Amino acid sequence: MIDPDQCERMQQAILDGPAYRLAQEDIEFLAQDDLRPLRLQLELLKPEQALRAQGIGSTVVVFGSARIHGPEDLAAADAAAASGDAAGQACARTQARLYEEARRFAHIVSARFQQEGRCDFVVVTGGGPGIMEAANRGAFETGARSIGLNITLPREQGPNPWITPELAFRFHYFALRKMHFLLRAKALVAFPGGYGTLDELFEVLTLVQTGKIARMPIVLVDREFWQHAVDFAYLVEQGFIGAQDTRLFTMVDTADEVVSTLEAFYHGKPPDAQA
Repeated sequence: MIDPDQCERMQQAILDGPAYRLAQEDIEFLAQDDLRPLRLQLELLKPEQALRAQGIGSTVVVFGSARIHGPEDLAAADAAAASGDAAGQACARTQARLYEEARRFAHIVSARFQQEGRCDFVVVTGGGPGIMEAANRGAFETGARSIGLNITLPREQGPNPWITPELAFRFHYFALRKMHFLLRAKALVAFPGGYGTLDELFEVLTLVQTGKIARMPIVLVDREFWQHAVDFAYLVEQGFIGAQDTRLFTMVDTADEVVSTLEAFYHGKPPDAQA
């Protein structure tokens, strides 16, 4: 004779088993190596659909260090001065200046180009702290939208609070994140940074140099940093790049100079999103 309770337990075991889960709800299944192409596609499609729905036309990418502290942290500079650490004080004040320049640039460009229903030159950052926070903050403070493309890291990096919530995304794959940085990009502004910033900058320079993406203004902020960090003249001298390759970018020191460089490139008008 069939035991109804046993039948119910057997049926529940089926319902609870991994084989019976819908494929799109089975996280363990989706995490398998064989499903990597699908995960890559999902990371391409999810932000793309959201950006289309939000009417984002073109973007200006802001790269820079996550380690830079803002003006609120100038107390660190004062503490360094009190302890006789002149180098620490100078470093803290330089960081605060860079944070303010990134914030001010994003404020200016967002106020100028997010008007009358247009959504051009929308600031997009890596979504984390430091220079990224400053740029998202500058856009927020003028009432404009901005994008954050965060990524999972061994030491978890949370999103900064100034990103537009509907435009805050998280990635697993660096490659897909980099692709989204450039799909709508009409300008790149690189502030001082470390390996990540250098990696992102040189990938863009390579793509422009090789004609894989259209020419755009590439602006390096803080001449002193970039002239010390990368000896472009030496690369030309040794024949590793051509003299014309140094014209792919412009070095400046201030937010106003960044804006002037972008205006000169586009003759004072927002770029055509479809160009």
